[in-house]
Amino acid sequence: MTINIPQKAAQILRTLNAAGYEAYVVGGCVRDSMLSRVPGDWDITTSALPEQVKELFHRTVDTGIQHGTVTVMMDKEGFEVTTYRVDGEYHDGRHPDAVTFTRSLEEDLKRRDFTINAMAYHPEHGLVDLFGGMEDIDQKIIRCVGNPVERFTEDALRMLRAVRFSAQLGFTVEENTKAALARMAGNLEHVSAERIQTELVKLLVSDHPDYLRTAWETGLTREFLPEFDACMETKQNTPHHCYTVGEHILKSLTEIENDRLLRITMLLHDIAKPVVKKTDENGRDHFKTHGPAGEKLAGKILRRLKFDNATIRNTCRLIRYHDLRPTPSAEDVRRSVNLIGEELFPLYLKVQRADLLSQSMYKREEKLARLNGVTETYQEILKRGECTSLKTLAVTGKDLINAGHPAGPELGDLLEKLLDSVLEDPSLNTKEKLLEAAEKDSIKTE
Repeated sequence: MTINIPQKAAQILRTLNAAGYEAYVVGGCVRDSMLSRVPGDWDITTSALPEQVKELFHRTVDTGIQHGTVTVMMDKEGFEVTTYRVDGEYHDGRHPDAVTFTRSLEEDLKRRDFTINAMAYHPEHGLVDLFGGMEDIDQKIIRCVGNPVERFTEDALRMLRAVRFSAQLGFTVEENTKAALARMAGNLEHVSAERIQTELVKLLVSDHPDYLRTAWETGLTREFLPEFDACMETKQNTPHHCYTVGEHILKSLTEIENDRLLRITMLLHDIAKPVVKKTDENGRDHFKTHGPAGEKLAGKILRRLKFDNATIRNTCRLIRYHDLRPTPSAEDVRRSVNLIGEELFPLYLKVQRADLLSQSMYKREEKLARLNGVTETYQEILKRGECTSLKTLAVTGKDLINAGHPAGPELGDLLEKLLDSVLEDPSLNTKEKLLEAAEKDSIKTE
């Protein structure tokens, strides 16, 4: 198979070859090309030492020179060029204590994580596949190069990467590699929260987010998301559900569009159910307050995994209100939009639909009819341009002050009262009517 290498990457190969060095595109770009996917980056491996690479190119950046990596700038585009190397011991479970440069492409490829990432390609020499990467692509499996225990000892994050690649590609993790995941899972405790977060998000926004199940089966989630393990073990004896809490979560991930915030929300929307679960005298389970409790627990988890503040804030708000069930009446929907927030309300509708489609068939048509009604009413409210927050209220605090109302906390209370009246009756949202209503309220409270 021929790989269509971008012109700038091909130029780097030609320059290195002309100077007497071997050079190949390597790793993910080869894998993705073989899978007819568009590579995100084009990495190059070469027999040239970093200093020799720097001598050949006008602009370079020492991005990882201690490990043999130089970024070659072609116009404004960067290409990582790394010298063939053999890694020493990995005492920190991430970086080799030392690297030894080698003239052997085979030695370089054998240190890589998975067979599908250990292939190299040159336009004239073709594909170099020493460890069965193409065979594993054909069989749709993720398999370590060499001994999986050794590969995972070198960098424990590779365990989560194995699951992430399987989710992105729809592959299964090969038996020996999966056994090593279970054996080595505890080593994830040595991996930073930031690196785990990156892999988790890539897994969640993949085509198969429910492959998180593999991480649970092998004990990986126990190390960074033990709350999910509790969900997998929590049954839901109620006609509304047909799965454990965890299986319901996995199903819901597949029922929502591929969006980072929405997938994170679905992962955590029922995370507090094991904590609040109550079983009545008839053996039926109840999960009251799991929304507000989930808001708190999700916040704790997201902070632990070093998510940014905006993601934490929006995810937690969606979780708090994900089970809110307004009627399709216009007033009810306007009040719900105000409560949840104008920006988040459309996402709330998607979260609730995914949640509903991951439950049992009990009253499903009835539930969908209500949600469809709410969605239609919401669209009509948008078309009519009705006010659902202080932002679109026809008067501002400044207007009220100009009309003679004193500044202070009472002014905020007055604005909230006016908004409440407009949420009930949108026709009141004119400056004249609201100033008149404010005047009446002031007289009444004097």
